[in-house]
Amino acid sequence: MRLVLYTGKGGVGKTTTAAATAACAAARGRRTLIVSADAAHSLGDVLGRRLGPQPAPVAPSLDALEADARCEMERQWGRVRDYLLALFRHQGIDDVVAEELALLPGAEELATLLAVEEHGREGSYDLVVVDCAPTDAALRLLTLPDVARSALRLALKLQQAVASVAGPIARAFVSTPLPDAGVFGDIERLLYEKLRRLRARIASEKTSVRLVVTPERMVIDEARRAFTDLALFDIACDAVVMNRLLPAAARKETFFRDWARVEQERRREVESVFAPLPVIAAPLRDDEVIGLDALRAHGEALFERCEPDAVLGARARIRFAAEAAGWRVELPLPHVSYDGLEVAKIGAELVVRTGSRRRSLSLPRRLAALSLASARVEHETLVVRLASAASNARADQSLPCA
Repeated sequence: MRLVLYTGKGGVGKTTTAAATAACAAARGRRTLIVSADAAHSLGDVLGRRLGPQPAPVAPSLDALEADARCEMERQWGRVRDYLLALFRHQGIDDVVAEELALLPGAEELATLLAVEEHGREGSYDLVVVDCAPTDAALRLLTLPDVARSALRLALKLQQAVASVAGPIARAFVSTPLPDAGVFGDIERLLYEKLRRLRARIASEKTSVRLVVTPERMVIDEARRAFTDLALFDIACDAVVMNRLLPAAARKETFFRDWARVEQERRREVESVFAPLPVIAAPLRDDEVIGLDALRAHGEALFERCEPDAVLGARARIRFAAEAAGWRVELPLPHVSYDGLEVAKIGAELVVRTGSRRRSLSLPRRLAALSLASARVEHETLVVRLASAASNARADQSLPCA
């Protein structure tokens, strides 16, 4: 199954672009599902249909759904939700408020990923297109499997150990609901089965993100930062869609002459910043792109020279290479800022922090015993060298990458 996710700053037209991609693919014979992962769903408005949390047919070969965190949480880990509801109600919290609190952090994002992964395993679709939330929320969505597994794995083990020893005793003295083995079982399945499959799906060569931009300074700058953050988590981008470009007729008008010049300059900038990824030009339409006919036409214009489900471009991915003194880890980080970039080796994990993003990268077994020797950025690639502890006095230290 091919998975394509669209994101960008709010208001750049990512929902329209995602829906147009799906409509075009379906018209060309691909079994396609379009999923809205934005809590403020607008996919139904664009398609002109009322959508729910289950796939609904909207055209031949095209289904659509709007993810619902509550439905997915009830279906995927109901015992965890039931325990949280019982706990909040015991504390005297109103049922409506308790329902809201029982939505685990990241539940909305996770609900979408779990639904996408399920449909991928079922083999019902050739292509799934995801209309993600604006950039920052989309990054939380895409990095959730990494962050959740590393952050919650240790906490789960500690909680289980405490509950197994103290639980039977505590139940005799306190009335507060305590989690049982079923609750821990659901959490374990989430961490060790579902999140592992999600991470494999996101890291697959059949999965890629497409960034939607407009010729505006703040939009381009935000997309550039997102490009770096996606690279940190080894999530592939395969194209940039530059939306709402002036049509040729408008560029000839005196009123639009200066704007057309700025637009051309920013288009060249985008082509340079995101090279070697292709930049797909999407012209400004004379009316809103709403309804299947308009979406198909817009999709055909976008993908006139390629297929909507093709892998349109690729960047280098993380690479391990042997050296005389040890091993080298190469992690491409385009446009990374040196401010706040740090690298550390903690146990068998390489931890990289850039800005507000932090990734824990599990090292292959033969590298886990080595120590951190150096870290520096070379040609927009973070190069980390690992050596034996005997040859490296700074074992397991955190290193700035200045």
